[in-house]
Amino acid sequence: MTETGPHRFELGAWISCAPFERLLNITIKAAAGGRAVLTMPFKLELSQGMGLMHGGALVSLADTAVVMAIKSLLPSGTPFVTISLESRFLRPVEKGTVTAKARVAPAGDRRFQGEAVLYDDGEREVLRCTSLFKIPADTKTNGNAHS
Repeated sequence: MTETGPHRFELGAWISCAPFERLLNITIKAAAGGRAVLTMPFKLELSQGMGLMHGGALVSLADTAVVMAIKSLLPSGTPFVTISLESRFLRPVEKGTVTAKARVAPAGDRRFQGEAVLYDDGEREVLRCTSLFKIPADTKTNGNAHS
């Protein structure tokens, strides 16, 4: 029988890939100052029925890129969650490696507004994603409550 959770694990570092992100072969190239650059190769396992990269994999890369940009601004271990995400698919990915470039900005009330743009090997935009993240109201970091 396969264990269905809850699962316990520790990340190697605050800015590092979780198990799902490793499953997608995501690599963090940079994450600092509210910006991040991540890559993901198009492997057969990420194909949809027509042989293109699955949209869910692309959205996962975009979401993860924004997460790493947020982590670059917060103290290690600060909890936060995605509360909204909107993606626009601009062109299909047939091969190569996709690069995500993300940036975030504080949006008040313990929130961060994020944007990620994904590019194919030809540096053409394939997806644009905007998202909103929130730190829970009762969260404390470095002895200070976020409010």
